[in-house]
Amino acid sequence: MSEITLGREGTGAAVRSVSDLYRAVWRWHFYAGLLVLPFMITLAITGALYLFKNELDAVIHADLKQVDVGENVQAVSPSSMVAAAMAAYPGTAIKFTDPATPSSSAEITVNTPVEGKLAVYVDPYSGKVLGSLPDRGTIMWTIRYLHSLKYFGSLTRALIEIAGGWSILLVGTGIYLWWPRKQTGGVLSVRGTPKRRVFWRDTHAVTGIFVGFFIVFLAITGMPWSGVWGAKVNEWANGNNFGYPVGVRVAVPMSDEHLDHVAKTSWSLEQAQVPQSPEHAHGTTPITFDEAVATLERLGLHSGYALNIPTEPTGVYTGSVYPNDLSQQRVVHIDQYSGEPLIDMSFADYGPLGKWLEWGINVHMGQEFGLANQVVLLLACVAIVVLAVSAGVMWWKRRPAGSLGVPPMPADKRVIGGLLAILIVGGLVFPLVGISLVIILTLDWVYTRLKSRQIP
Repeated sequence: MSEITLGREGTGAAVRSVSDLYRAVWRWHFYAGLLVLPFMITLAITGALYLFKNELDAVIHADLKQVDVGENVQAVSPSSMVAAAMAAYPGTAIKFTDPATPSSSAEITVNTPVEGKLAVYVDPYSGKVLGSLPDRGTIMWTIRYLHSLKYFGSLTRALIEIAGGWSILLVGTGIYLWWPRKQTGGVLSVRGTPKRRVFWRDTHAVTGIFVGFFIVFLAITGMPWSGVWGAKVNEWANGNNFGYPVGVRVAVPMSDEHLDHVAKTSWSLEQAQVPQSPEHAHGTTPITFDEAVATLERLGLHSGYALNIPTEPTGVYTGSVYPNDLSQQRVVHIDQYSGEPLIDMSFADYGPLGKWLEWGINVHMGQEFGLANQVVLLLACVAIVVLAVSAGVMWWKRRPAGSLGVPPMPADKRVIGGLLAILIVGGLVFPLVGISLVIILTLDWVYTRLKSRQIP
């Protein structure tokens, strides 16, 4: 008799343990979704658009970015294009962007005294000025700034890190909740109709299990742009805040300027210091702009490169290009007096971590595998929106009237402690996620206390 009783008690404890763990995971899955899903919808929509940045910009700004290519037509000199841009928009030319394709226009960035920095577009064959936009004023730059929340101030970059960390938590807890427990529906198939809550539950679960990998991948590869984690990993990965991979640094005078402030660059080189033209050369005549362009052409930079023009006696010409093919990434600093390359670095010079991070970023932006990369991530973005919308509908149908509908607290509080231990580890890896975790814990404690007082 005692053996039977003991057996029953053990079974009941095991069932309660599983139930408590399920409740604890469900509760934190709910909190993670509450934090992340609004961001995920915004990031998915803007990210899906940005995947096709070149294609969309070429259509939307066709009058500025596209030119007619005649037969046997030779391009005018780069200096002629720069002169034409400055004649139409007086100021200081600070950057020349080479046409990426034969049908692309050249882009000259001019710093004007009245309108600020302008991107001036020039037909490379006729030298005719096609028009201008504010620097980084295309539709796709707007989409990119919305995607990174840059429009809302530098502090909002912290939200990207928080959203990324909680997205990973969302996937982990979601997999546990999805895991089959004798049910046949809602694992790989959707039951019911949109009028029923089970339809939205299954849609959410099935979509989540298929898109979970992409959410984690996009969260991790998006982390380099975050305000705290990204900056610290960048500094650590590149060493001494120079940003140059080991073996690339050379004994040349360095300025206090960083490459990210001078030219659009890869994440790995944002902290790289820009060299100076040697002091002893200041009495000599600088090379011409056409000679600087010829040097980049001789070195074999991929088409579409940008060449930053020095504006000070110690400045250098900086050529940089970041095409879809990672192996063609290149940054070259040229002495403005001798015309000799001071530093020439490419993707092959990056360390193992730098290469992995840049590969992840390239895939994240839909560039690494061409159209297939774009289409797969587009489908993932659509699935993320479906995931978020189905979660909202499911919650709305489930929640009690007048209540937030937070999943119930586990009966055994020790289960919460174990789950929190895992969350704290994640908080240590991503500091801002850890801070948000403390805030959520505090709010959860206050919510639980207030709710308990309302129960008679």
